[in-house]
Amino acid sequence: MKHDRQTGAPASAHLSADGTSTLIEVWGDTVDVRHLACSVVLGIAISLVAFEAGHAVLASFIHDAAIARADGMLVGLGGCLLAGALCARLFKPKRVVVERASDDTERLRVLAQLAAEPGGLGTLADLNNSTRAELAELGLLDLFTAYEARAAQDAHATHLQPGAR
Repeated sequence: MKHDRQTGAPASAHLSADGTSTLIEVWGDTVDVRHLACSVVLGIAISLVAFEAGHAVLASFIHDAAIARADGMLVGLGGCLLAGALCARLFKPKRVVVERASDDTERLRVLAQLAAEPGGLGTLADLNNSTRAELAELGLLDLFTAYEARAAQDAHATHLQPGAR
């Protein structure tokens, strides 16, 4: 599938008749509005049919109407799961995954942003051996070591500046 070079969107992006995109973000994923509407309708229809059928069948075996209705609701929940599986099969996600290489400068910038968050980043000295081994396996141990060295140099330089506290 061809992708737009600037936006990364598919060249045949989902557009409505007036030329606007029909894609929206729902719970962190990109979906087509029409597919979402179809999924909602299918979900309601399948779960309602499952509930009514379950209630009718169970009512003939269970003489307490409240228990039969509650058990029918469980069958309806099973219908919800079935509808979810069916919709996942029918309507594939519309996300576009864009991979790009990042250099150490960008990674160090991200580490600085993480360090600025509440709770900070911590230090390599705080890590246990298995975590250190995992970082080394991922090729990130040297990056964290370089970040700590740079942060220590910055702190030392700030401390030596006249008027710094």
